[in-house]
Amino acid sequence: MAAGPGGCEHYRRGCLLKAACCGRFYVCRLCHDAGEGHAMDRFRVREVRCARCGRVQPAQQSCEDCHHVFGEYYCSICHLFDADKKQYHCEKCGICRCPTTAERMTDRIGPKDEFFHCSKCNLCLALTLQGNHKCIENVSRQDCPICLEDIHTSRVGAHVLPCGHLLHRTCYEDMLKEGYRCPLCMHSALDMTQYWLQLDSEVAQTPMPLEYQDMTVEPHQKADSRA
Repeated sequence: MAAGPGGCEHYRRGCLLKAACCGRFYVCRLCHDAGEGHAMDRFRVREVRCARCGRVQPAQQSCEDCHHVFGEYYCSICHLFDADKKQYHCEKCGICRCPTTAERMTDRIGPKDEFFHCSKCNLCLALTLQGNHKCIENVSRQDCPICLEDIHTSRVGAHVLPCGHLLHRTCYEDMLKEGYRCPLCMHSALDMTQYWLQLDSEVAQTPMPLEYQDMTVEPHQKADSRA
């Protein structure tokens, strides 16, 4: 598969990866998986082909022949070539973290020093969440409860709910169009305080009709006919 001038729709890079599974060259593992009937193991990549001169060579950041830079960012473990987006490789996550994959309350991440790895959740989180989130063991290793797709290695950003569960950010945004509860535990995904205060205000402004103001009733439990 030929590389475009800037790589593919997924990554900006100047080389093609040789898949260890089938020996074919693709710009990235996602392009490979879309064109083949199997998944490409990024960690087994050993060779790349320069998109400029065509030289096949060991995986490295620039071409040993024409010196074309394959990626501003290069990870020799994940074999991730891309534009510099302040990515970093997290040894505990086992993969590179970049702007669309780090779990936080916003879409973008900054340098590595703005994040920490939560050992119990087993994922990287923004420092603003350190000591300020509900831990769920290995939460990022669970699939998104809405689309049922992987979260840990997804290029789609994840959103941390107040209950601690994770959703793809796009799935979270779609969920809010229909409701506001976590699909796993049914806890509120939003701070509803102002909404409940608004409802209380509306109730207070709707007085009970005079004939019912002093009326009270006692609840009675209906007997179970099956008893």
